[in-house]
Amino acid sequence: MSKRCAWADNDPLYIHYHDTEWGVPCFDAHTLFEGIVLEGAQAGLSWITILRKREAYRKAFAGFDPDKVARFTAEDVERLMLDAGIVRNRAKIESAIGNAKAWLDLRDRTDPVAWLWDIAVEGRVITNRHKERGSVAVSTPESDRLSRELKRAGFRFVGTTTCYAFMQATGMVNDHFESCFRHHEVGQLPLPPSRTDKK
Repeated sequence: MSKRCAWADNDPLYIHYHDTEWGVPCFDAHTLFEGIVLEGAQAGLSWITILRKREAYRKAFAGFDPDKVARFTAEDVERLMLDAGIVRNRAKIESAIGNAKAWLDLRDRTDPVAWLWDIAVEGRVITNRHKERGSVAVSTPESDRLSRELKRAGFRFVGTTTCYAFMQATGMVNDHFESCFRHHEVGQLPLPPSRTDKK
């Protein structure tokens, strides 16, 4: 039986997420935008709570299409406050809409995917070699920098801990334990040709 990171031992949804998504380098703009919104929604909660609500979030937030979410109105906020499928926190809901607008502003200036990767990890994957859960950081100088620049770009709910979780989830950082079968598998995944020389 394959050995996994300790946090993915029980819940089937968590196991699937760990085995197929977490730590995989992501260069898809849509997925990265979704990640920013969901990690912000997770602030103060467990990730499994958000994972169980992810499909409801996708439905509530127009499939995480930033062009559509940016046009949400006060009426949409009130609608979402009544949606039991998501975290009904007004500040988080309003921040998701604001973050969509910030994403569009960023997209008008540059490629958000390249910007996020370059700001966070200078376009390369950081591979850590953790032996046990206690050795995994909750923030780093890289996540500090990403948080600072996202806030400067108008994003909210993007503190350094949230940013580090985002970096782990989207494969900017490989934080699978060395004993986990995904540590090696994720490390062997190819990067896009334009980033191969930065690895």
